[in-house]
Amino acid sequence: MEAWKYLVIAYIVMSLIGFCLMGADKKRAANNQWRIKEATLFLFAALGGGIGSTLGMFAFRHKTKHWYFRVFFPLFAILQTALLIYLMTI
Repeated sequence: MEAWKYLVIAYIVMSLIGFCLMGADKKRAANNQWRIKEATLFLFAALGGGIGSTLGMFAFRHKTKHWYFRVFFPLFAILQTALLIYLMTI
């Protein structure tokens, strides 16, 4: 198996985790429970979960009022997608 295929699998897993974290944090916010740190949400988005975190942000309408989430989550998604496309072509 080529190396980029492992990277695709890792991105999918990180995106699923990022999506689930956004949903879980939204649910906790609605129930006034302990919250997931913003740094943790950013970590998963930056380490390959940009697509899932961005989709989760808009699907759950969570953190959309914070400019840094609206800017950086889609930016992570674009950069990660570009990196995957590049690695698939070399």
